[in-house]
Parts: sequence; structure tokens; C-alpha cells
Amino acid sequence: MEYLIPKSAVVFEEEIKKSRFITYLRHTEGLVEAKAFWQDVKLRHPGARHHCWASVAGAPNNSQKLGFSDDGEPAGTAGKPMLSALQGSQIGEISAVVVRYYGGILLGTGGLVRAYGNGVQQALKLLETTVKIERKVYGLYCDYGQVNWLQLLCERYNVLIENQLFQENVWFQLAISDDKLEPFKQELTERSAGQLTIEPAE
Repeated sequence: MEYLIPKSAVVFEEEIKKSRFITYLRHTEGLVEAKAFWQDVKLRHPGARHHCWASVAGAPNNSQKLGFSDDGEPAGTAGKPMLSALQGSQIGEISAVVVRYYGGILLGTGGLVRAYGNGVQQALKLLETTVKIERKVYGLYCDYGQVNWLQLLCERYNVLIENQLFQENVWFQLAISDDKLEPFKQELTERSAGQLTIEPAE
């Protein structure tokens, strides 16, 4: 499986009815990292009224890795529209924090939803992304005479060789995406006449 993730961090700032909204976007892998990013932004803006947060901390379709907070704004007016903007982008492993310095004019619930959601959408337009391919790790033993064609086979199926140990035999640690696993295993079996098999790594 592959999906887009942020390549670099982005900051977008705007003023709406005298309130300052500063949107931060960043790559975060997992909710622990996402919450650490939120805390970091809070420390940078101790004088702000609100530090609202939303995160798609895993793959874009992984509902287990979603999180958001309105941080004192009326329920549903900040974190939710921010999360909706992130989900709409189909980018994974991304977090947004919007800092609000209150300017003395109430925006109303509709105004807040627009301000927070739009801030994230504008920041997303500035974001550079890169492709992440999810892979699982497998181990494989082979003879020295099989190394060359095995390396070529890995190249053909976009399999990453993460580690190699050269002892009596050669041990490879391979990272393989799910969609390449079966064709790779099939060709491996054919090329080695059934000698070589891969095992999930511990």
C-alpha cells in the first residue's frame, strides 16, 4: 500500500476579524508524535487563547489513528473541520495545529468552522509531499551463488534489502509491500527450484 505523506513542515497565517490564526502542518507518525507536536506548538505560543489540533497519524484510511481537539472552542467548531480538511487531502501521517490569538470579536460557530477548516486547506496548498510505501519485513537465507540474481529480483519487485549478513550462507532482511509479495515469492520459488523461501521477520 502506498500513500502521500508530508515532505516538510508548513506554516500559514491569516487574520479574521482581528483574530490571528496560525496553522502549522507537519509529518507525524503515530498519535504520540502528533500530540508531542501539539505540545511543542503550545509552548511556542503560551499567550494564545486556543491551540486546536487534528491528526491523521497513520495511513489516510486508518480510522484508528485519527485524533482532534477543540481546545476550548465550542464543540465541533475547530478540531472536526480541521480533521475533515486533512482527511479530504488523502495525505497520511499528518498533523495540524491552529493557534488562535483572540481579537475581541466573536466569529460565531459558522465563522469558527470556516476559519479553522480553511486555515488547514490553505496550508495544505503549500505542502510538499512524498510517497510512502508500506512494507513488511521478511528474512531469507541463500547460497553465495544465488546472491546476484536475488539482488536483481529485489530490484524488479521494488523490494528493499534492509540488511545482509555474510556467514556460511547469506542472510537477507527484506522489506516487501503486500502487492509485490506473491509475485516475488512465486518467481523466487521458480528461480531457485523451490530451494528458497521467505519467512516473516520477528
